[in-house]
Amino acid sequence: MKEKGILNSEISKRLSDLGHTDLIAIGDCGLPIDPDKKIDLALKLGEPKFIHVLEVLLEDFGCEYYYLAEEIKENNPKQEEDIKNLLPDCDSSYISHEDFKKKLKDVKFVIRTGEDTPYSNIILRSKNIF
Repeated sequence: MKEKGILNSEISKRLSDLGHTDLIAIGDCGLPIDPDKKIDLALKLGEPKFIHVLEVLLEDFGCEYYYLAEEIKENNPKQEEDIKNLLPDCDSSYISHEDFKKKLKDVKFVIRTGEDTPYSNIILRSKNIF
């Protein structure tokens, strides 16, 4: 049995299948997600928290770049600050929430959380490990 890192077998396998520049996403409970790409962790409204899932994911995933919705700046600045604290050395950009949802077609998978605060969504780009 695996003792360290992500224990969720589907997330662990999908992370292992990624290559450099592949995209993945973590979303709040309201984000529209293609059912074929969804890994659903939502237990109840608010659980698990988006930021907790991101924190654990970053222990197993190397991120070189990320995208946030522009609207997070005004509507959820605390979440934005927490994201920046977890990814201090990563470049990023802001896109409209509508463009964010369109970009989801390019991701390999989306982890759905129970997060219930607005614009708690991120698209992460995989870095090269060597």
